[in-house]
Amino acid sequence: MADYYGSLGVAPDASDDEIKKAYRKLARQLHPDVNPDPDAQERFKQVTAAYEVLSDPQKRQVVDLGGDPLASGPGSAGSPFSQGFGGLGDIMDAFFGGGAGGRGPRSRMRQGADALLRIECDLAETAFGVERELTLETAVVCSTCDGQGTAPGTFPSTCDTCQGRGEVQQVQRSFLGQVMTTRACPRCAGLGSVIEHPCGECSGDGRVRARRTLTVKVPAGVENGMRIRLTGEGEVGPGGGPAGDLYVEVVERPHPVFTREGDDLHCTVPIPMTAAALGTTIPLTTLDGDEQLDIAPGTQPDEVLTLRARGVPHLRATGRGDLHVHLQVQVPTRLDHKQEELLRDLARLRGEERPGVSGKGGLFGRRRR
Repeated sequence: MADYYGSLGVAPDASDDEIKKAYRKLARQLHPDVNPDPDAQERFKQVTAAYEVLSDPQKRQVVDLGGDPLASGPGSAGSPFSQGFGGLGDIMDAFFGGGAGGRGPRSRMRQGADALLRIECDLAETAFGVERELTLETAVVCSTCDGQGTAPGTFPSTCDTCQGRGEVQQVQRSFLGQVMTTRACPRCAGLGSVIEHPCGECSGDGRVRARRTLTVKVPAGVENGMRIRLTGEGEVGPGGGPAGDLYVEVVERPHPVFTREGDDLHCTVPIPMTAAALGTTIPLTTLDGDEQLDIAPGTQPDEVLTLRARGVPHLRATGRGDLHVHLQVQVPTRLDHKQEELLRDLARLRGEERPGVSGKGGLFGRRRR
């Protein structure tokens, strides 16, 4: 059973005034508006529940008899925990001045939302940068009312419910007596004024949907999935408020030859078995144009040749990544009679008619005898 007297720090024979005084003291220390610590908020719930019980004569009698009037647990009907801080919000306003005037009417003009647009780019465009002209549909300031939301020749009128304050006051009775609370005016939604004659173009919102074009510069070295921020190019806010930002997300198309890993590029080049053995020079198309790639004699399968600074430029830095060329040695699968005889002659000259993995004692050498 919860220790309600202990939660408030009072004796079991404490008077109603002592209980009320103890609660008010603790509430001032633990209320979320004063102490945002999660432990303090949990403690505030406990002392609130304790006061709810001990301030009620019937519930307090149940406690004095050894029972628990909240035995059904938090979240059940009638439990203070089921209402969080809302049940005592008005009382706490009286303690701490929450909502008790001073806020005034809020502005009709508000910040606009951000927007997101995706563009596809080739590898060469993301590597060296490109300018793109984009067409998008966003909210822009209404040209008819210049964002005011009113019909031409008219103006917002002062709200007759709150007299332009944007808030209304209400007196409520509580266990502490009469408490005055302040809430946003329900008629003007806290704006302090109402639009009696809204603009026919934007219906009083101060903005309309329109199609417009702009140019975005994609920097050199940008990677797939990166976003470019264009400040103030997003949605215009209600009431003609400042626009949000536009984020342009770059989607890099797959390249038919190169794959990208950061700023490095990779490609696979097949070469004949004879070219790998004898060496050769082959043409290779890179991002910078056509080049000649030298294949050294005796090149082995899956060997990788690295061309320095032939990759993607570093974003916001000097230098470039590398191009890694993976050589794929192709072994012929079909030979005519003359080709086969030539290869057999080569094998005899090299002593490779019966190759073994580990010499004479090799496993395959023994099996081929």
